[in-house]
Amino acid sequence: MPRPKTRIQLRNSETILEAALDVFSSQGFRGATLDQIAEVAGLSKPNLLYYFPSKEAIHQTLLTRLLHTWLDPLREMDPNGDPVAEIMGYVRRKLELSRNFPRESRLFAIEILQGAPRMRAAIEGELTELVAEKALVLQRWMDEGRIARLDPVHLVFSIWALTQHYADFDVQVRTVLGEGHDPYAEAGAFLETLYARLLAP
Repeated sequence: MPRPKTRIQLRNSETILEAALDVFSSQGFRGATLDQIAEVAGLSKPNLLYYFPSKEAIHQTLLTRLLHTWLDPLREMDPNGDPVAEIMGYVRRKLELSRNFPRESRLFAIEILQGAPRMRAAIEGELTELVAEKALVLQRWMDEGRIARLDPVHLVFSIWALTQHYADFDVQVRTVLGEGHDPYAEAGAFLETLYARLLAP
């Protein structure tokens, strides 16, 4: 078994991943280099390679973490809860992810725009399976007359689109709104009204 990492090794690994997140989310995988990541991390390139053998390894570590972060809010949707409350809870959790993890959202978006070459297996497996599982829950609530009848998968897509937009298009959103606006607070109020009306049976 490999030895557990020391505190310094753990700290350096996290420093590298934090720097890589900055670089990948702004440059994309193709535009990012190990030299850029090392510079942002404040480490030499040989030191960086001691912790991660390649740019691909760093990127894959970030994507693996990100997928779990991105799917957890959907996992939390309780099949036994109140349908509208559970869906609105999911919307709020996704909006908070966009507020708190904008670089991660952009990293994910860039990966998808490039055809998801490093995430396809996870998208075809874990992500698709979870959406299918929750779509059955949504469909049951619709069949019971507790929420409006909508396409359940496209309902999930709409939540992704209407929440992640605020992270992925942050500059555009803030420019159009102008100074003195909190995009996330305003989006939260808007989405509450939108989905309350959309879901009403």
